Amino acid sequence: MPKISASTVAEHRARQREALIGAAIDLLVNEGAAAVTPAAVGARAGLARSSVYQYFDSSAALLATITEEAFRRSNEALARAVAAADGPVERIEAFFRESLRLGAEGAHRPAAALMNAGLPPACLERLRELHLEQVEPFRAAVRQLGTPEPALTADLIAGMLHTALAAIDGGAPLDTVTARTLDLVRRCLARPAG
Repeated sequence: MPKISASTVAEHRARQREALIGAAIDLLVNEGAAAVTPAAVGARAGLARSSVYQYFDSSAALLATITEEAFRRSNEALARAVAAADGPVERIEAFFRESLRLGAEGAHRPAAALMNAGLPPACLERLRELHLEQVEPFRAAVRQLGTPEPALTADLIAGMLHTALAAIDGGAPLDTVTARTLDLVRRCLARPAG
């Protein structure tokens, strides 16, 4: 009988599932989607391949779980940050600040790796849906500002976020990138249209 490494079987299973998800994310980010196989994930997590199948029946199931989990965790953190802010500009700033913090932790890497993995169209569509859910609080705050063409404004400002995330990935200090990005966002939102 396998050894239980927690006070309850449910806790043990939750820990093993988390270890498998962590191993799968590590493989995805560092080696690509093709490397996310039950055997490789089990080996990385220190579990037998047969143990992996108790949680995930295929590579596709692992990738789907990574996708859903990565967005769920990020969305929860972003929702908390935005909910604590008053006013639309403050919500935009909170969204950017938390997005950059998450980016510095590598939270966006699984989704980025999946977007570049040559997934089937249905999987890519799910990634797009999850991304739209993620950015909706930011887009809603832009709409609340009453700016002309709020969708375009949100897309343009989001371009700064993508550039800032790339800078962080490239080694730029989080504090510096955050301060500069928020300064630029404030300037963009303060300018009258025209």
